Amino acid sequence: MNWKRNGRYLLSLLISVLLAFLVGALILGITGHSPLKAYAAMIEGAFRNARNRGDVLEYAMVLALCGLACDLGSRVGIFNVGGEGQLLLGAIMSCQVGVALQGQSPWLVYPLAALAAILTGGIYALIPGVLKVKVKVNEVITTIMLNTIAASVCQYLAKGPWKNANKNMVAATSGLDVRHWFGGLIPGSNLSTAIFAAAIIAFLIWYVMQKTTTGFEMKITGQNPRFARFSGMKVDRKIIVCMTISGAICGLVGMFRVYGAVHLFRAGVSKDYYFEGLMVAMIARYQPLATILLSLFFAVLKIGAQGMELVGVPNQMYLIIQTVIIFFMAAQAGFLDLLHARLQKRRSRSKSGKGAASHV
Repeated sequence: MNWKRNGRYLLSLLISVLLAFLVGALILGITGHSPLKAYAAMIEGAFRNARNRGDVLEYAMVLALCGLACDLGSRVGIFNVGGEGQLLLGAIMSCQVGVALQGQSPWLVYPLAALAAILTGGIYALIPGVLKVKVKVNEVITTIMLNTIAASVCQYLAKGPWKNANKNMVAATSGLDVRHWFGGLIPGSNLSTAIFAAAIIAFLIWYVMQKTTTGFEMKITGQNPRFARFSGMKVDRKIIVCMTISGAICGLVGMFRVYGAVHLFRAGVSKDYYFEGLMVAMIARYQPLATILLSLFFAVLKIGAQGMELVGVPNQMYLIIQTVIIFFMAAQAGFLDLLHARLQKRRSRSKSGKGAASHV
């Protein structure tokens, strides 16, 4: 049954992607662009050189970790929309640790910066988790509100007490010591050694969710919390722990961005990366492996969209394709149910017709 369900999902995803590219081709044709040239430029833009390939992997890493953070919360029935705020706070706190420890050994700075990112993101996610469990406050509302607060706090710190004196009116903190930068794997790209830590985190999340008793209990908690409680599972604790770990992962993503690509904190450290990771997780139906693979696919589209600009196509075409894929994936359940109902109706009519013929 699982194979059948997964097959239907993969078929729906493939159809949605193809339809999205067809819609994109239609828009390109209407606006006077050649769809074949535009899509060829997109593929070339993603894989043209080592730098672009490195940026694809770095962006896929960010999307995958953000998506996996969302998967964790969803597995226990909680929807973490506050990952963007947790990412920003993790980024600025880990950055400030590096600034405060300027000149110290990287082996001292990295663990402390990671700890600062984990604690900041985790504690910030703990707040809506506790409110959800203890007083039944909707976590979507609280996390959205906390996103705004986190962005404002980071903006204040970057413009005020932690401001970089060399940046004039720009909201940015002081930069990290070059010795504290993560090692670059591909010159000129944003890809750094952070991808190895990200791979370990992704594997652990997949393993726990898919291969352990804890992952099974998380699934039961999300699908039927009442049954889970009667079975003796500590539902509230699981929700709080998963929400906290989800926030901690988002905080680490902020650290990876600062130490691997940006090297200071500024607004551009995240361009709504968590929300894009959230969309990837939704398309992947909150399955870890599917989230990772789809993150790579959308990273190719995102970086490749820059190549389309070379042939005069705005890179917003990537957003159009992404949105259309989400639309079709959201609608496919209804389409499949409608198709299934019609097939069942035809079968029942066929059976009734055969029954009447045999009776005669």
